[in-house]
Amino acid sequence: MNVQFLDMKAPYLELKEELDAAYRRVMDSGWYILGQEVESFEAEFAAYCGTKYCIGVGNGLDALHLIVRAMGIGTLDEVIVPANTYIASWLGVSCAGAKPVPVEPDENTYNINPLLIEAAITERTKAIMAVHLYGQPADMDAINAIAKQYNLKVIEDGAQAHGAKYKGKRVGSLGDAAGFSFYPTKNLAANGDGGAVTTNDADLADRIRLMRNYGSRVKYENEIQGFNSRLDELQAALLRVKLAKLDEWNLRRTKLAEIYLNNLATETLPFVPEWAEPVWHLFVIRQSQRDTLQQHLHQAGISTLIHYPIPPHLSTAYTGGKWHINSFPITEKLAQQVLSIPISPHITNEEVSRVCDTLKKFNVAKGLVA
Repeated sequence: MNVQFLDMKAPYLELKEELDAAYRRVMDSGWYILGQEVESFEAEFAAYCGTKYCIGVGNGLDALHLIVRAMGIGTLDEVIVPANTYIASWLGVSCAGAKPVPVEPDENTYNINPLLIEAAITERTKAIMAVHLYGQPADMDAINAIAKQYNLKVIEDGAQAHGAKYKGKRVGSLGDAAGFSFYPTKNLAANGDGGAVTTNDADLADRIRLMRNYGSRVKYENEIQGFNSRLDELQAALLRVKLAKLDEWNLRRTKLAEIYLNNLATETLPFVPEWAEPVWHLFVIRQSQRDTLQQHLHQAGISTLIHYPIPPHLSTAYTGGKWHINSFPITEKLAQQVLSIPISPHITNEEVSRVCDTLKKFNVAKGLVA
């Protein structure tokens, strides 16, 4: 039997009764936009993250874009971003008219290297964006210390890290504001697009609420030129069901990660600092013969993905940034070597063992182990 990278139907089958009840509750209400389900989810997710406010929005990109714009960051301003991330982190800056300024990752954690941030700061820098890549928190104390020194805002991209902790505190509460995605593949996943912003800043929360709804608090009274980016009632209701299950699912991911960590040796495995409690959105290994290994796993019926094959600075979307090959060599090396192997709450121990065995056979065949 094949090992799927992610079984999209399994969460529904596990929670079918509760999810169907949530669906019926919304449909019976006759209210589908900005109602009680969204308000309830916002309160519950804010409490979960340890923040005062949560604002549901249309998707994770919108969450980042609205944060940047609500902070008053725009044309001619700069935001420091990880070079090694999904392009949405950069687009959240660009959509507000500002310039993303990339910084290389720590080669151990793959998250932004705080030691390199200061050199990227200019008089136009307004914020630092920390991405909690693959479900592991970035080094937020170091990032916040730099931000405080230079009077910069700190934005968290928590799209892959719902529930992850840094020194005992959940991501989403570690900067001035955080953007989350609830895309169907996430640890906390909607059944469609969805996103949210968390913050302890009342004024920022108010501005984002205004911006997400056409710049309007009262229908037909538009205070600013806003946007249409609203988490809908149905997705909020489904997310409420899954939020109650999130810690259990994250713990399951952690146990599966431990099997990988205890049974794989030749590949470069994820490094977890002592202060981090990752939620293993992805389990990413590095292999110099990555493409050959991926084909080997495919032939054995094991699905894998590459996160991410093209760094943002080398994408056509950012050709105007005057970056080129070798602009960010660590990021580019990772793009050539990383491979995400299956990990999810619904994969079995046996399937994980099969992945381990297949990897070991590849290494023996290539002479990487005796």
